[in-house]
Amino acid sequence: MILVRGSGGGTELTGTVFERGEEPPAYKGAPDEDAPYVWVCDSFYEVESGGSALLVDGEEIRVAFEEPMPRGFDTRDQALSAAKEHVRTQFARIGVDPSGVEVEVTKEDPA
Repeated sequence: MILVRGSGGGTELTGTVFERGEEPPAYKGAPDEDAPYVWVCDSFYEVESGGSALLVDGEEIRVAFEEPMPRGFDTRDQALSAAKEHVRTQFARIGVDPSGVEVEVTKEDPA
């Protein structure tokens, strides 16, 4: 499994690329992904009220989370490219400049 972690605005977001032979998590409503590489990560957006508190650039905002949607890819490069774009997009959705988001990719042992 490959972790893709974005950092920006004083907060972080981490998603996972599951590789061949690894089983991505299953949950109610998740599509069946038979692709060799599957990207899974939260999506969120800023809301006026409700949601969860998140500290961004020293200011508390409220965010709501969407159901994670697994996305399948044929190659590792495609999956990592989409993962990095997804992470940067989530930060942009809460007002953090995506060009300032640092993205770290690390290989993890699923055991």
